[in-house]
Amino acid sequence: MNDKIIAYITDNLLYEQLDDPLTADENLLESGLIDSLGIMKLVVFIESEFEVAIPPEDMTIENFMTVNHIKEYLMLGK
Repeated sequence: MNDKIIAYITDNLLYEQLDDPLTADENLLESGLIDSLGIMKLVVFIESEFEVAIPPEDMTIENFMTVNHIKEYLMLGK
Protein backbone atom coordinates (compact mmCIF):
# COMPACT_ATOMS: atom_id res chain seq x y z
CA MET A 1 0.00 0.00 0.00
CA ASN A 2 2.72 2.47 0.99
CA ASP A 3 4.67 1.78 -2.20
CA LYS A 4 1.66 2.53 -4.42
CA ILE A 5 0.92 5.77 -2.60
CA ILE A 6 4.56 6.87 -2.64
CA ALA A 7 4.85 6.06 -6.35
CA TYR A 8 1.72 8.07 -7.14
CA ILE A 9 2.94 11.06 -5.14
CA THR A 10 6.42 10.91 -6.68
CA ASP A 11 5.15 10.50 -10.25
CA ASN A 12 2.17 12.85 -10.17
CA LEU A 13 2.21 15.38 -7.35
CA LEU A 14 5.74 16.58 -6.65
CA TYR A 15 6.64 19.94 -8.14
CA GLU A 16 10.36 19.28 -7.91
CA GLN A 17 12.62 16.26 -7.93
CA LEU A 18 13.74 15.13 -4.47
CA ASP A 19 17.37 14.47 -3.61
CA ASP A 20 16.35 11.43 -1.55
CA PRO A 21 13.44 9.05 -2.12
CA LEU A 22 10.15 9.97 -0.45
CA THR A 23 9.62 8.02 2.76
CA ALA A 24 6.40 6.93 4.43
CA ASP A 25 7.18 9.20 7.40
CA GLU A 26 7.80 12.38 5.38
CA ASN A 27 5.39 15.15 6.36
CA LEU A 28 3.72 15.86 3.04
CA LEU A 29 2.06 19.14 3.97
CA GLU A 30 4.46 20.74 6.41
CA SER A 31 7.42 20.08 4.11
CA GLY A 32 5.56 21.70 1.22
CA LEU A 33 5.82 18.61 -0.95
CA ILE A 34 2.08 18.64 -1.59
CA ASP A 35 -0.36 21.53 -1.49
CA SER A 36 -4.11 21.38 -0.84
CA LEU A 37 -4.89 20.65 -4.50
CA GLY A 38 -2.36 17.82 -4.40
CA ILE A 39 -4.09 16.36 -1.37
CA MET A 40 -7.40 16.39 -3.23
CA LYS A 41 -5.78 14.59 -6.18
CA LEU A 42 -4.28 12.10 -3.74
CA VAL A 43 -7.69 11.47 -2.18
CA VAL A 44 -9.19 10.76 -5.63
CA PHE A 45 -6.34 8.35 -6.38
CA ILE A 46 -6.73 6.54 -3.05
CA GLU A 47 -10.50 6.20 -3.48
CA SER A 48 -10.02 4.74 -6.95
CA GLU A 49 -6.99 2.56 -6.26
CA PHE A 50 -8.18 1.08 -2.96
CA GLU A 51 -11.94 1.18 -3.68
CA VAL A 52 -12.84 3.24 -0.64
CA ALA A 53 -14.94 6.33 -0.07
CA ILE A 54 -13.37 9.05 2.03
CA PRO A 55 -16.00 11.34 3.53
CA PRO A 56 -15.22 15.07 3.75
CA GLU A 57 -15.04 14.96 7.55
CA ASP A 58 -12.15 12.46 7.31
CA MET A 59 -10.07 14.68 5.00
CA THR A 60 -8.01 16.06 7.86
CA ILE A 61 -4.35 16.91 8.25
CA GLU A 62 -4.05 14.14 10.81
CA ASN A 63 -5.21 11.48 8.33
CA PHE A 64 -3.11 12.72 5.40
CA MET A 65 0.02 14.13 7.04
CA THR A 66 2.26 11.21 5.98
CA VAL A 67 1.92 8.07 3.90
CA ASN A 68 1.95 6.10 7.17
CA HIS A 69 -0.96 8.22 8.47
CA ILE A 70 -2.87 7.49 5.26
CA LYS A 71 -2.22 3.76 5.63
CA GLU A 72 -3.35 3.80 9.28
CA TYR A 73 -6.52 5.67 8.32
CA LEU A 74 -7.31 3.22 5.53
CA MET A 75 -6.59 0.18 7.70
CA LEU A 76 -8.90 1.45 10.46
CA GLY A 77 -11.67 2.10 7.95
CA LYS A 78 -11.71 -1.44 6.55
